[in-house]
Amino acid sequence: MAISISIWSFAYALGSIPFGVLLARTQNIDLHEHGSKNIGATNATRILGKKAGALTLLGDTLKGLLGVAMASWVSDDPFTIAGAGIMVFLGHLFSIFLNFKGGRGVATGLGVHLYIMPTQTLGAVAVFFFTLLFSKYISLSSIIASIALPIFGIFFDTPIFYKYMSLVIAILVVSKHYENICRIATGTEPHFLKK
Repeated sequence: MAISISIWSFAYALGSIPFGVLLARTQNIDLHEHGSKNIGATNATRILGKKAGALTLLGDTLKGLLGVAMASWVSDDPFTIAGAGIMVFLGHLFSIFLNFKGGRGVATGLGVHLYIMPTQTLGAVAVFFFTLLFSKYISLSSIIASIALPIFGIFFDTPIFYKYMSLVIAILVVSKHYENICRIATGTEPHFLKK
């Protein structure tokens, strides 16, 4: 159990690294004061440009992937690895470096799932782009894709703890998008790349 706690602690610290915030600081910009005030790739793209947005997406995705990859290198226990996935995700949502505030976790959750549930993740990515094509909403596409992941997990040979992890992450992603859901309902949610 001590090993699992050490792995989870490291995963949380890794997930806490706010790549969008760090990139914004190189331009003397505080992402919390601009656009949607979110630290993720979508707001970074709108405020800092496509290059910074892509780097934010890459950084947030890689920390999710590395969090579970490193756990799997140390332990082959699905419970420990799934726990690392949740902890690296929570690190992004409640960063120790941002007074326990953070982003919505979509890219970090993507990285987590890419490593331990690759086939299911590809299906969810397809759902994301299909939804984006018709809705033009990044937020709605993220919500539906996150919900699709645990559903895909049911239909594939997925360890039970990974299914639970995927469900927990989906619930948190949806809850973090509450304001976006309200704006979509009222027609005030901006479409992708529109200020």
